[in-house]
This record gives sequence, structure tokens and C-alpha cells, in this order.
Amino acid sequence: MPAEQARAATELDVLAVRGLGLIGLNDSLLRACLPREQGGKGLRIRFALLDPDSEALARRAAEIGESAESLASGVRLTEARLRELADAGDIGVWRYRMLPTWRLVRTDGTMFVSVFDAGWEGHESALYKVMETPHGPLYRGFRRMFEAIIGGAERTV
Repeated sequence: MPAEQARAATELDVLAVRGLGLIGLNDSLLRACLPREQGGKGLRIRFALLDPDSEALARRAAEIGESAESLASGVRLTEARLRELADAGDIGVWRYRMLPTWRLVRTDGTMFVSVFDAGWEGHESALYKVMETPHGPLYRGFRRMFEAIIGGAERTV
């Protein structure tokens, strides 16, 4: 489970659409792992969320039968909640503009990966655990993709 891994981690990277179930709500999966809840523990957190003003968000909303306004509001709520915590630790939030395919949660050398598709939310997808290994291409490829996404995204927090 990502929450158990995140409690002991020094780095947490998340690629999500809106992230409410992961971090945006008080009872979200990773919420208890954040610096404020951990007494200021030194954890670097990087979140990439779908840009609420992008065409990709409107398309994703249509795919899951939700209004673009509602989906965009969820992204903005998660971003606002992370902004509230930014003074307690090393938290960065980026907005990306591409159609989401992968949902990633990386805690140090372990990554949890699921997929988005039309009519299918990331949390409904099977969750795959990918470990960093000396010659393992999946972990390296997903990490490289995350770095490229935030490298081309707008930092908001």
C-alpha cells in the first residue's frame, strides 16, 4: 500500500488527475504522511495535477461522465490543500496539460502505478508495484516520464 511506504519515505512523487482521494481530503490515502501530520518530518513532495484550464481536463471529464467544471474544482481544491501545507515542508505542485494515461505514486525506490482510460478512473485500475532495481526498465522509465512531465509543466506551489 502506498501510504505505508510513504510514512517512511524521504521523497514522494505523485502524478494524478485531481488527487482528492490521494491527498486533497482529510481522510485521503496519503494525507497522514505529509510533513504537518508527521511533525515536520523532512519529506520532499512533488505533485503533478491535470491543469484545470486545459483541453485535456475537459476531455478527461467527458470520458468519466463528469462536468469539466466539477473536475477542475477538484483539482483546484487539491492544489489549495497542498498550498496550505507548503510552509510545513518541501512541497511542490505542478499543472500538466496532456491527457492523463498513468497514475503514479513514488515513494523513494518503490512506485505504484495504475492507468486512466475512457470511463475508467485511476483508483479503479489494478495497482502495480514497481521496484527500483539495477537493470529494471519500468521504474526508470516511469521516473523519467514524471521528471519530463513536471519539467514541461507550470509550477503553482
